[in-house]
Amino acid sequence: MSPDATKPSHWCSVAYWEHRTRVGRLYAVSEQAVSIFYDLPQGSGFCLGQLHLEPRSESVRRTRSKIGFGIVLSREPDGVWAYNRGEHPIFVNSPTLDAPAGSCGGGGGGGRALVVRKVPPGYSIKAFDFGRSDLLQHAAEPDAADGPYDPNSVRISFAKGWGPSYSRQFITSCPCWLEILLNHPR
Repeated sequence: MSPDATKPSHWCSVAYWEHRTRVGRLYAVSEQAVSIFYDLPQGSGFCLGQLHLEPRSESVRRTRSKIGFGIVLSREPDGVWAYNRGEHPIFVNSPTLDAPAGSCGGGGGGGRALVVRKVPPGYSIKAFDFGRSDLLQHAAEPDAADGPYDPNSVRISFAKGWGPSYSRQFITSCPCWLEILLNHPR
């Protein structure tokens, strides 16, 4: 086999969730950038409006109506960037946004502090830092207080935040969210 045959054909897969339920199948991304949106008359990318799940709660219906133009995920040389194209904030978490172990502040077992960044409409964030990820790969295994932990993933919630600063403690309490699973070389 050639060396290229062992390389993944996509750099990430995107899962769309409503609370604790994954809706639809994984969306594999091969292009450098992908739009993830609710509904557009034209354009390409991952259209969340075409994913069906019944019955839907009122909070999910309200939040889905706020996704609009959604986000653009872009793989750059330094990491993965998320650009908020919608009219409402997005909330982003990844292992490379977390505070370093031991700097959680306020007691606790020295595990990772859950950091969720609010990204207003029209702004972007480096959601995943490749260089920082390489350093974290050698760190101790973190607590799994916020559910399963993948060191090569990003979680993005539409319109609703979670974590220590919000009423929702876990992302599974958010009505509409994405899990971006990176094929980051180890």
